[in-house]
Amino acid sequence: SMRIKKTVVGWREWLAMPDLGVERIIAKVDTGAKTCALHAFYIDEFVRDGRLWIKFGLHPNCDDNQQEIDCEAPVKERRDVTDSGGHCENRYVIDTTFGIAGKQFMAEVTLTNRDNMRYRLLLGRNALRRRMLVDPGKSFLLSRAVRPVKAT
Repeated sequence: SMRIKKTVVGWREWLAMPDLGVERIIAKVDTGAKTCALHAFYIDEFVRDGRLWIKFGLHPNCDDNQQEIDCEAPVKERRDVTDSGGHCENRYVIDTTFGIAGKQFMAEVTLTNRDNMRYRLLLGRNALRRRMLVDPGKSFLLSRAVRPVKAT
């Protein structure tokens, strides 16, 4: 079988989430998490074309709640998720596109409203497996691949 060359990533990396209008966000790579998690500071349901969607707010930058992005996505399902502290929470689940190191792929993300987390996005095993190898001693190995956006 063909061996896929895996991208080596550090414990945190810049990436893009184009479906959500997020051009640049730091992800904390979390091999202990089964799925990706995104921290939304509000989540509102609405119906579009007979399907349940959510609109949610994101503060993409660490330590900065000034910049806000309002995102929309169809709801895949709701699911009980237990976090690293052992707390169980019923979360919205969406599928979304990630852009990292010049590649794009779809992965499942759960949404949780905890803005006190330093890293607003956790990249879990579902996004990493078959694609990436993690070097826990490094960070921002790929930062040049996501184009920096000039502040306006």
